[in-house]
Amino acid sequence: PLPADLDRPRLWVDRAFAWNPPQIPPPAGAFDGVDFVVHLAGENVAGRWTSRKKRAILESRKSATRSLVDAMRKLSATPRAMVSASGIGYFGDRGDEALTEASGPGSDFLAEVCKAWEHEAAAARSAGVRVAPLRLGLVLGEGGGVLGKLAPMFRFGLGGPLGSGRQWWSWIHIDDVVGLIRFALENGVDEPLCAAAPHPVTQAEFARALA
Repeated sequence: PLPADLDRPRLWVDRAFAWNPPQIPPPAGAFDGVDFVVHLAGENVAGRWTSRKKRAILESRKSATRSLVDAMRKLSATPRAMVSASGIGYFGDRGDEALTEASGPGSDFLAEVCKAWEHEAAAARSAGVRVAPLRLGLVLGEGGGVLGKLAPMFRFGLGGPLGSGRQWWSWIHIDDVVGLIRFALENGVDEPLCAAAPHPVTQAEFARALA
């Protein structure tokens, strides 16, 4: 079980291991005494999507997840559960359609990436590991993430609507991401979760708020 006082501001670091997927598998020692795995590895999607960049975005997620699952399958005592990052890109661009965890996938590049990512993570179930893919919206918080990329442009007056500005932007605060991860681990979740606040905004509304 998770420590009862996990909510207290404190750094929980026991040991660290180097892992460079897919060149090397995760060290078996990294799983000693581990009940839960939180898998967030993958190429940053920010940047110009050249063919090489898109390949890195897809393959980093597929290969890292496959390597992680293969390592867990070989353990004599597997973790109880894994939360594996995914994204709301799973659904593709669906306009004003209201989407839930039960909605089917899209067919664009990010949807294909998320489908492949979740497929690799789901293979851990064959080893008796619960798997909860976390379909993340735009994660907001100080010191990095989406705001780390956008805030400097807005400070220089370069922010604003993109295209029509009517694109829906589902967002979530980093504290709520951590809360959802904990919820999934502690409550037997064995299916995808949409990690997004209940009130998405259009890109134009987001730009106004950030400005």
